[in-house]
Amino acid sequence: MAAPQPGRPGLRARPARGALRLALLLLLAVPLAAGDPCPCQDAALCRPIQQRRDSEVFVFDVGQKTWKSYDWSLITTVAVFGNYDSELMCYAHSQGARVVLTGDVSLKDIIDPTFRASWIAQKVKLAKTQYMDGINLDIEQHVKCFSPEYDALTALVKEITESFHREIEGSQVTFDVVWSPNHTRRCYNYTGIAGACDFLFVMSYDVLTGVWSDCIASANSPYNKILTGYDNYIKMGIDPKKLVMGIPWYGFDFTCLNLSKDDVCTLAKIPFRGSPCNATMRQVTYKIIMKQVNSSISGNQWDKVQQSPYYNYKDPAGHFHQVWYDNPHSISLKAAYVQYRGLRGIGMWHANCLDYSEDATAKQQTEEMWKALKPEL
Repeated sequence: MAAPQPGRPGLRARPARGALRLALLLLLAVPLAAGDPCPCQDAALCRPIQQRRDSEVFVFDVGQKTWKSYDWSLITTVAVFGNYDSELMCYAHSQGARVVLTGDVSLKDIIDPTFRASWIAQKVKLAKTQYMDGINLDIEQHVKCFSPEYDALTALVKEITESFHREIEGSQVTFDVVWSPNHTRRCYNYTGIAGACDFLFVMSYDVLTGVWSDCIASANSPYNKILTGYDNYIKMGIDPKKLVMGIPWYGFDFTCLNLSKDDVCTLAKIPFRGSPCNATMRQVTYKIIMKQVNSSISGNQWDKVQQSPYYNYKDPAGHFHQVWYDNPHSISLKAAYVQYRGLRGIGMWHANCLDYSEDATAKQQTEEMWKALKPEL
């Protein structure tokens, strides 16, 4: 199904930084949570963020210190997948951005309401201790329709949202979902989960996982296909403002069994996790891709059907490879759709994939990737 072409609505003017700082201090004027001593120089920065912005830019951070080079004029939420970093929390709060925990738990365990309550209490206590602003639930497990796990998962989201909202004023609870609700192995109560939490982070990538009709290399996040996923969520009755588009800042490197003259990369049929060809590809970050594309045998190419870039190269052993990824052009198309369709916002897995070195070329490439999240329409 072809997606409608994005319109060109005007962008909201951003308030001055001084006004944002004043508003932030007023919004933080609530009692401190009962946790460890505040690690920030300004104790006000340990208070939970109260501000709700019209548009979300949701960032996953996997550790290190690259966050110091992020574009903080855009960020609204940072989900911490690495070790807790109090310096990150303090700085994010100074910029009016939330910092949230990430949580995963066995669905077999949460069938037990007592276990559920204990697990939720632990997460709330941890968030308070670390002066965090909520939790992102990343529970990517297979569920059969209307099984005990089906009901328990919805109950977990409802209960943890109620607990966080009650215990931490202004807190945010989000849930990660696959690119389309029609995923054959994840039968979730999507409408119930969306209604129970603040919003869903839609992982509009890894579209290739699942059964393939042909073992041929293709885009990680093909434009028209992922848009059908949003259509399907919205047709279920989920408000577009409950959906944040997740995009990849990484690509896939496919080893070709054969590379044709018209760039069709045929893959060996090596089954992996239910798919016949997944073992022939590996994940590669954008910063590595940018170092490789210019020396590739094809240079950067563009697929008009999938609205995605790719390139070909030959490894030292003489094997051909094809790399599919997202760049500022493909991302800006998706970001434009976010605005056109009225989604809550956009985000990425993950922010550490870019090159934050002092190299001039890398700096420009990194800046362009951040800018693509908010295209000048």
